Amino acid sequence: MKTCATIIAVRYLVTAKVKPGKVEALERAIEDGTLGRGSIAGDEYLRNMGEARELEEGRVQWVEVCYCWTPLAEERPYWEKYFALLKVQDAHARSRCRDLNGTESWACDNCDCTARLETRLATKGRPFRSR
Repeated sequence: MKTCATIIAVRYLVTAKVKPGKVEALERAIEDGTLGRGSIAGDEYLRNMGEARELEEGRVQWVEVCYCWTPLAEERPYWEKYFALLKVQDAHARSRCRDLNGTESWACDNCDCTARLETRLATKGRPFRSR
């Protein structure tokens, strides 16, 4: 499994679509807690799916914390098993990131920098897990 060097911590807004024929397998992996098993990201996958929103045309969005120089370098294989990743973008301005500007190491763990985005996202579509 490809892993990443822990260099930065960034929050990403991920937009994806469940791959055809993968809905049941994804639901099973979420229900039995095996989604992301073996990843250094631990329970982040389950947290992401708990907060993900299903939008029009089957698109799913969530905010993810990633500690890789390349966005989702470690997580990508786990997500791509079930999802076609449509867009992965910074969830907030990197210039204001306390981890990146050296103000607070590992700030993304407990940071509220994406709180407004996550609040707005929570009003869009429907909870992904309500399917």
